[in-house]
Amino acid sequence: MAAKKKAKSGMISHGIAAQNRKGRFNYTIKETVEAGLVLKGAEVKSLRLGRAALTEAYAIERDGELWLINSYIPEYQGGVLSRFDTRAPRKLLLHRKQVRHFIGAITRSGATLVPLDIHFNARGVAKVTIGLGLGRKKEDKRRAIADRDWQRDKARLLRNKGGDY
Repeated sequence: MAAKKKAKSGMISHGIAAQNRKGRFNYTIKETVEAGLVLKGAEVKSLRLGRAALTEAYAIERDGELWLINSYIPEYQGGVLSRFDTRAPRKLLLHRKQVRHFIGAITRSGATLVPLDIHFNARGVAKVTIGLGLGRKKEDKRRAIADRDWQRDKARLLRNKGGDY
C-alpha cells in the first residue's frame, strides 16, 4: 500500500507535503529529529495540497525556542477568509531537552539545523524532520555525485548482464 493517500478532494492525508532535496546534498546530516509545527488552519489545508517549499528554509534559536525560518507555504485558495504570511517564522515543538541539545550543537560546533521534509504522520498531524547538518565542501559534493553516478551505472550493468559478474 502506498504511503501517500489522497482524499476525495485531492488532498494528502498522510505522507510527504514538502521536501528539501538539496538538504542532504549541501549538508552532512549527523542526526535527525521529528518536530511538531505551530500552524494555522489555513496553513494546514495548504500543506495538505502539497505545494509547500523548503529549499531556502532553516531553523534558528530565538529566546530558548527553535523556529523554522523562510519556509514557503502558499495561501490556501479554498475560500478561507483568514490570510497568512507565506514565509512567516513558525515555531517548532520539541521537548526542552531536545531543544537544549540542538542549541548546544549549534553554538559548539557551528552546525546548522536543516529542515528535510514536512509530512503528515499516521494521525494526520503535520511534522517536520529537522537534521543537524555540517556544511559540505565542494570536493565532498563532487565525491557524492561521483558515488551516486557509479551506483546508478553499476545497477544498470548488473541489470543488463543479468547479474553475471
